[in-house]
Amino acid sequence: MLGPRVLELARTRAAGALPYLVTPEHTRSARVGPYLRLSNYAANLRRIGFDSEDLAFPGSDRLVDALALQGDPETPTVGLRAHLEAGANQVAIQVLSADDAGDILPTARALSGPLAELSNAP
Repeated sequence: MLGPRVLELARTRAAGALPYLVTPEHTRSARVGPYLRLSNYAANLRRIGFDSEDLAFPGSDRLVDALALQGDPETPTVGLRAHLEAGANQVAIQVLSADDAGDILPTARALSGPLAELSNAP
């Protein structure tokens, strides 16, 4: 299992960590958890309405649901559109696999149409 120090090393010095012989719960906490330990991220999340309960490791469901847009292809598209309508010029996305298999291609393909339409919107 990758501990916090190895996850931090993977984040700062490599292309990330490869989940191997861990549960999805570990992967979930590895995605959000390291940020919650960084005071600048925690302070910003508090400023936008999250509280100490939300920020307790590994992050509340409310926090994860707000940060990780998930569901059918339209759900993340709506969330990304909200960022653009709020004034963002660009929005970065990270596609995660829809299951534990780790294959992001089916998810990326399902998102490609709605995201293409979003990128062409005024």
